[in-house]
Amino acid sequence: MNIRFETSEEKKLAGKRKRMSFNNHNPHELWKSFMPRRKEIKNTKGTSLFSLEVYDSPLFFRNFNTDTEFDKWAAVEVENFDDIPDDMEMMTLPAGLYAVFIHRGPAYEAKITYDYIFKTWLPDSGFELDFRPHCAVMGDKYKNDDPESEEEIWIPVKQAAKTGF
Repeated sequence: MNIRFETSEEKKLAGKRKRMSFNNHNPHELWKSFMPRRKEIKNTKGTSLFSLEVYDSPLFFRNFNTDTEFDKWAAVEVENFDDIPDDMEMMTLPAGLYAVFIHRGPAYEAKITYDYIFKTWLPDSGFELDFRPHCAVMGDKYKNDDPESEEEIWIPVKQAAKTGF
């Protein structure tokens, strides 16, 4: 799997969020409520959609429990936070280094890509997770459950702390 590293600038995002866990994971409901209304956000920047997971603690993965809740977002990037519909929320995605992976295939097969990232690549990479939101960026090549679909998975990373003597 090809990996690239991106140092992203801070991004302003607007959209909807819902509290969920991996055991109670229903992003379709969130996206169903967001997509019909996304055109109401007038100051969008680009056409990509952002699916984000915002974890409450830097220990989320170290103490991994599929019942632990996090915030799931459906959002778009905006130029500024002016004129955002009242029932939508805003967040600032902090700048930082990301390992970017391409998931090819239907969205329901993304677990295969995430398994590779967290079980194979990350442990041997020399990097560790940074405590920032994780996101999938769905651009022009994203086609939901189409076998030809592509989305970028952005994992926040930093150089692993050196251990030993």
